[in-house]
Amino acid sequence: MRILANKTMVNSKFLLNKLIVLSLSAAALLVALQQQVAAESVANSSNSAIAQQRPKSEIKPSLGVPELPPLGEPFRYIPQEPKAPQNPIEEVRLVLRLRERRVYVYRKNKVQASFPVAVGKGGWETPTGNFKITHMIKDPVWEHPWTGELVPAGPDNPLGTRWIGFWTDGKNVIGFHGTPNPESIGRAASHGCVRMFDKDAQALFDKVEVGTPVIVEK
Repeated sequence: MRILANKTMVNSKFLLNKLIVLSLSAAALLVALQQQVAAESVANSSNSAIAQQRPKSEIKPSLGVPELPPLGEPFRYIPQEPKAPQNPIEEVRLVLRLRERRVYVYRKNKVQASFPVAVGKGGWETPTGNFKITHMIKDPVWEHPWTGELVPAGPDNPLGTRWIGFWTDGKNVIGFHGTPNPESIGRAASHGCVRMFDKDAQALFDKVEVGTPVIVEK
């Protein structure tokens, strides 16, 4: 019985030592884990601080996939040359047909309007050829070619309310104009100028500009 008791005591001491060793190992392992967790926490904090201090220029943006233009729509992605605004008057030309006693307003080779006129009489024929409008005057003052008398704008002015000049020899001038003598329209009655009903002269005035071509045909 004494021997059995001694064996029991020896086994108990052995188990106690084992438990102590295991407890110490567990404690050491726990301390090591705590140190590792603390180190990782410090490292993460440092990385976050560095990321916050890094300039925005160092942060590379995420580039997405570029959008491809659909077929037939290159203008959405290719710069286009600006188009000059269209001026309808720049495309206008006048054709005066002396035999018809009529002036035609063409735009893009299409007749936009026409007006009856009076043209130069014998010895004072309206010159033929290609010309351009040189000056335009509202309510012109007329100067008598022989006496030099000036006639102000008004109902008795031989030029009416509009003057559109297209020919000169340096001394005399010829152009379209209104007239206080509407009965002369359709005849060869002027000294070379092209007379028009005053309302037609006003309408023509609004359709042309200086530089508009004038073609005078027989």
